Amino acid sequence: MKAGLILAAVCAALASAPLAAAQLYQWKDAQGRMQYSDQPPPPSVRNAQQKSFKGNVIEVGESYSAKTAREKSPVTLYASACGAPCDQARQLLSERGVPFSNKDPQASPESQAELQKLTGRLSVPVLAVGRDKIDGFETGQWQAMLDKAGYPKSPAPGRPVGAPAPAAAPAAPATP
Repeated sequence: MKAGLILAAVCAALASAPLAAAQLYQWKDAQGRMQYSDQPPPPSVRNAQQKSFKGNVIEVGESYSAKTAREKSPVTLYASACGAPCDQARQLLSERGVPFSNKDPQASPESQAELQKLTGRLSVPVLAVGRDKIDGFETGQWQAMLDKAGYPKSPAPGRPVGAPAPAAAPAAPATP
């Protein structure tokens, strides 16, 4: 039982050492009990085994809830250089950590045709979340639609606020 606790403690210590290779020694003592240590065994011990472990790496990226929401209800922002409303729309999505496809109807005839079909107009910004859409920027409405789709209220841990979110689809080219 004691050896199991020691092994658990050693494994926990090894797991917390990021990206460093760790050494673990295993041997039986004079009483026949299995011993584990990060220090080499006494010289009198025979048949000691040395184990090497790689460090533990946790990738920080898109959260599970954001990934699930993106797969069920992808977000597309139709925006151009329209000033404050378009800038605030991009900022809200970025600060919240929402992955989105940015389409500029002024720069792309395809995006212009999509927006015309979606809304019947060419005014921006327009937020499309899955099959739902909102014309114009209003923080409360946009937040409610993103909440309904299951997007997290803040970005994934480790991702700075305002950092670009992974795009669900390639963005339209910017106007020169």
